[in-house]
Amino acid sequence: MPATRRRATAQREPFPLAAPRDALDRELISLLQANARESVADLARKLGAARTTMLARLARLEASGAIVGYTVRLGTEAGEQGVHAYVGISINPKLQRDVIRRLTKLPELRQLASVSGEFDYMAMLRAPTTMRLDALLDEIGELDGVLRTTTSVVLAVRVDRV
Repeated sequence: MPATRRRATAQREPFPLAAPRDALDRELISLLQANARESVADLARKLGAARTTMLARLARLEASGAIVGYTVRLGTEAGEQGVHAYVGISINPKLQRDVIRRLTKLPELRQLASVSGEFDYMAMLRAPTTMRLDALLDEIGELDGVLRTTTSVVLAVRVDRV
């Protein structure tokens, strides 16, 4: 294809730059999320496409910002897995900064996100035992400014792409 035609095609791009363009892009991203070390040849074979097609798609997805990096997830020993829980937290708006500062100091806090809906924040916790999780929930509930918490303990992870 002549270079001028390629440029014209790129200008007519119907999707935002970072969005996968089609089902093949989405399947490619899904395979990479499951195993970022998968070879391009294996990806092409699994998706029924040519290796050069996969290379071109990967290059485009990286250039557009849809793929920003490849990573390693460290495993933990089965005995160290612990208990995972999601905690919805309602906070007095006037004490929000102080509560966040104190929550940040908890080593069991893996993620804290401000959310819409019933709660102000959603925290993801990982504690070594249910006893530590119970104590941790008491600590969070007793923080000045925390109005209410609701906890859901993770029973099983069905998909983990984080």
